Amino acid sequence: MRKIAFRNCIIRLKPGVFALLIVMAIQALTGCNYSRMRDDEAVQAYNQPFPKMPKQTIPIEGGIWIEREAVPSDLANAAPQTAETVALGAERYGFYCIQCHGPRLDGNGTVGQSFSPLPANLKDQTVQEQTDGEIFYKIRFGYNRHPALYSTVTDYEAWAVIRYMRALGDKG
Repeated sequence: MRKIAFRNCIIRLKPGVFALLIVMAIQALTGCNYSRMRDDEAVQAYNQPFPKMPKQTIPIEGGIWIEREAVPSDLANAAPQTAETVALGAERYGFYCIQCHGPRLDGNGTVGQSFSPLPANLKDQTVQEQTDGEIFYKIRFGYNRHPALYSTVTDYEAWAVIRYMRALGDKG
């Protein structure tokens, strides 16, 4: 048994515990050589410039704010007027819109029935007379009680929903 004096206290340690404390003290004093770590490849990688980003990636400048600052009536529908686009619009309408606007686009969806006033009747003349860009802007950034869906619905999906809405709106 060894005796260690520590501030007028005597601690009695077994030889194994004493040796362990000595080893831990040596490790703590020598520690890690941080100056050597700065030369490591993994750390040096952060000092290199970023490569050019390929198209179709998330922008670091502009992004959604370019759309946000656009004049809604000047926006043109980017989705082609095809049966495939209308089908995609119908599918996405079923994902994102049907709960409030209903299966007949009349504002009588399961959730929409609890709203006062009811959600817009998308077949109504006041809605159908709006440009595609105005409707797109309202889908993406919200309007009155309509939530902003820019983080949920992609641009193309919103344009496709408008194509679907126009296709059903023409049928009365």
